[in-house]
Amino acid sequence: MRYISTRGQAPALNFEDVLLAGLATDGGLYVPENLPRFTQEEIASWAGLPYHELAFRVMRPFVTGSIPDADFKKILEETYGVFSHNAIAPLRQLNGNEWVLELFHGPTLAFKDFALQLLGRLLDYVLEKRGERVVIIGATSGDTGSAAIEGCKHCENVDIFILHPHKRVSEVQRRQMTSILGDNIHNIAIEGNFDDCQEMVKNSFADQSFLKGTRLVAVNSINWARIMAQIVYYFHASLQLGGPARSVSFSVPTGNFGDIFAGYLARNMGLPINQLIVATNRNDILHRFMSGNQYVKETLHATLSPSMDIMVSSNFERLLFDMHGRNGAAIAGLMDNFKSGGGFSVEQERWTETRKLFDSLAVDDAQTCETIAEVYAQTGELLDPHTAIGVKAARECRRSLDIPMVILGTAHPVKFPEAVEKAGVGKALELPAHLTDLFEREERCTVLANDLKAVQAFVSQHGNRGKPL
Repeated sequence: MRYISTRGQAPALNFEDVLLAGLATDGGLYVPENLPRFTQEEIASWAGLPYHELAFRVMRPFVTGSIPDADFKKILEETYGVFSHNAIAPLRQLNGNEWVLELFHGPTLAFKDFALQLLGRLLDYVLEKRGERVVIIGATSGDTGSAAIEGCKHCENVDIFILHPHKRVSEVQRRQMTSILGDNIHNIAIEGNFDDCQEMVKNSFADQSFLKGTRLVAVNSINWARIMAQIVYYFHASLQLGGPARSVSFSVPTGNFGDIFAGYLARNMGLPINQLIVATNRNDILHRFMSGNQYVKETLHATLSPSMDIMVSSNFERLLFDMHGRNGAAIAGLMDNFKSGGGFSVEQERWTETRKLFDSLAVDDAQTCETIAEVYAQTGELLDPHTAIGVKAARECRRSLDIPMVILGTAHPVKFPEAVEKAGVGKALELPAHLTDLFEREERCTVLANDLKAVQAFVSQHGNRGKPL
């Protein structure tokens, strides 16, 4: 399997090199040169497989030539062996044909664990084989950071620096990051927003001279391994609901477009998917594109669903690449226009074709709280604000009641007590057993100005397990 850049000017790489590269040298994102495709019979034969075995079958083509089957199977078994629910991603029914896919039974109670528990193990495997040491710099709007630290904390050959927007993540989210202590773990609170953090990560990849020869690795969803791992649970959910003999629709809370892009890929790999709904909050750049062909940057707002407080959707470039017939020069032009002018539209026929699969909705804080309260009153199920946005979007945008609708349950509600409280549910939120002492744990975090050079100087000074690079 070879991987190419969405901007067409970077060399094609194998999986191992893509894992360590993150962003392509031309500023683009890596995608498979050719996507594997499974027959309906092949997909049907996977019904009833344990999650790690299904994951092996779905992801195996992406790592062929880089990781032997036996080693990859072992990595996957260890990855999903740390989840607290035997089904790994259980489905919970809300009504007759509406389901929540619970993706929060990993160590940090968020869907990011599916990819980042795997990514940490893949990095360990590859770096040990190569005898290399790397620096990870990641930006988080809430959940990626703790999942990345949890997934990579035991990696012997990794120093990890996670940037989060100061005072713009929930307390539980922050403490899940800052209370994991280690010489190779560094939390940085940036006096800015998530887009500022994400831009620093991208600029650091573009010029890595501050690392003095050490390689930089991405844990954000620009890293292909993140997307690859998320494809699996679309197959998992479909198989639970009669797929592939019947089609399924998905509503996906998304800000950076990675999770829903994985669903798009699952469909292109042969899984019958009728509809993909982009569910987002007040920071609605994706909704404005899907509903009106306007991809325009606006002011970023803090909301009750902070993991989606994003105005520059990194993974959207991967969809644009397909929309434009995989023309790298066209994507480079669009991204230049976006950077210089703050927005763009695409040709009408390309947008119309994309809308055959995608719908979207932007949900504000008041509607989010109303949905949390409504679902709790109807079913006794308590949703986190991101999942509630997914439910609201599913109910507003659904094309057919005959087709099962699956909402991706992206996080445990205990991570967002403010939203639950504002919804007026009145249910006491209890942390799972492994986090009961979270609020008593020591925290370690450095607050830095919204300044790229200051951040890069900090990384250079504290890399290599606390020794200057």
